[in-house]
Amino acid sequence: MAKSVGAWSETQDATEKIQRVCDEVKCQVEEKTNKKYGVYKAIKYRSQVVSGMNYLIKVHVGCDDYLHIRVFQSLPCYGGKSVVNCVEGHDKCDPLIP
Repeated sequence: MAKSVGAWSETQDATEKIQRVCDEVKCQVEEKTNKKYGVYKAIKYRSQVVSGMNYLIKVHVGCDDYLHIRVFQSLPCYGGKSVVNCVEGHDKCDPLIP
């Protein structure tokens, strides 16, 4: 069954595509958290089709530390990805809740 526009997908394992999205916004995340990350690996994600695409991504940043980041990817004609929200202090088992 296809998901409807505006509905969040179920949580899925991160793919190479999702890791690329994370890599493209790493500088924005580091700016928002005022930290530099040596480890920065997408683990899980959810997506939402809007006027572009929203991604909610769980990112492992070392030890037992995880971030939940929300990235908006605008339509190609408007270009770019931007970090809408970045929440620190999560652990591996925390669910991705929009």
